[in-house]
Amino acid sequence: MKKDIDFSPVTGVDLVVAKSADEPEAQWDVYLINRNLIELETVMVTSKGYGKLNGEKKKTSTLRHLIEKLEEQSYAKVEPIDPAVFKLNNEYWVSYFILNQVFDKKFVFVPDSITEENLQYIPELDLMGVRHA
Repeated sequence: MKKDIDFSPVTGVDLVVAKSADEPEAQWDVYLINRNLIELETVMVTSKGYGKLNGEKKKTSTLRHLIEKLEEQSYAKVEPIDPAVFKLNNEYWVSYFILNQVFDKKFVFVPDSITEENLQYIPELDLMGVRHA
């Protein structure tokens, strides 16, 4: 049963929405960064967008991604993201194993948090992006 599983707190894992270049039409991508000194195994990432646009409820498709191993001190690209959904809540549910222990965390980028004004340098990627830790 789910209540019998020990979900330890997540540390050392960040989600970043980064811009691929400084050009106006640059692509945006979502990355998972492992800052830990141990690899993550069987990383599952579920993503979806939801909220209101122009007074109407909107919801995107739910996407699921599997990253078999994410080495220590490394990152993986999860998916591209369309700037049209930056006005929505963008939710990423991340689950993974470290030494047979499950870890689980929800990252939510609230509407209008992914903007040019909020960009910062992400040294792990050598790109500008918005970090959610």
